[in-house]
Parts: sequence; structure tokens; C-alpha cells
Amino acid sequence: MKRTMDSTTTPHEPLIHPMTSKEPVVENVGLTTKATIIWLVVAVLLGGASGFIYKKVSSSMGGTSSSPSQISNKKATEIVGVKGKKNFKDQAEGVLKKGGIEGEGSHHLERPGGESQNVYLTSSTVDLSQFENKKVRVHGETFTAQTAGWLMDVGLVEVLE
Repeated sequence: MKRTMDSTTTPHEPLIHPMTSKEPVVENVGLTTKATIIWLVVAVLLGGASGFIYKKVSSSMGGTSSSPSQISNKKATEIVGVKGKKNFKDQAEGVLKKGGIEGEGSHHLERPGGESQNVYLTSSTVDLSQFENKKVRVHGETFTAQTAGWLMDVGLVEVLE
């Protein structure tokens, strides 16, 4: 191949210029990245496994999303409402009384510790009036309230006494 000269090249200028990069050369980046990814995967797996084990152990010991010290392990004599306690993340136990607080709830549970420990209740699935003055365990979902300290929509009622 014959090289021709044009107006942009000179006879002494090489066609290929040597690279003069001032950027540092990084070696073994792949190994460090792989090790980091492996450690992250191991950490996530261990975290998930420990959470799973904790949940199994706490549920076998009677742990609930409500404060466990206030929930007894008494057997219910009657269960009314939507079947499947696992459908409801919250539960409370006490004596069911008529009346809410400032328009929130139709009933409330009286619990040890005074009025500040009351759970105010409403329900679109269970007629709470049939359980008035009975010791019950209710399962449902907590809602934000304006006045009530704890407002729950009840989906399942267990009569304890």
C-alpha cells in the first residue's frame, strides 16, 4: 500500500499516535465487585432467614402484633365474624362495652389499666351489640383516629367467658 500525501499530513508525522493517558490503571476491579455482591447476597439471605425463624418462634410462643402481655391464651367458647385470624394483623382483649368516644366507634373494650387503655371499636361485619358485657378477644385492623387512642375495625370476635 502506497502512502499518499495530502494537505493534512506531512512526511514526518506518523499516522498512528501513541496513547498518552493520564488516567490510573485499575486492576482486579472485577474481583472486588464480585466479593461485594456475594457478601450482600449472603447478608440478605441471613437477614431473611433470621426474620423467618424469629416469626416462627414468636408465633409458637403465642406472640402477636398486639402487646403479648395483654393477650391471654384462653380458648374461645364462640367465634363470630370473618374466619381466619391470619386475615387480621391486630387483636385486643377485654370486656366489650357499648359506646365510643366523641363519635369514634360504636363500642369499646375495657382493659386493665384504666380508660387510657380502652380500644374503641367499629365493625361492618360483626354485630358487636350481641357481645356487650362479655369478655372477648377481637381481631381486626387499626385505623387512624382523631380522639381515640386506639380505633379498630373488628372482623372477628372470640367470646372468652
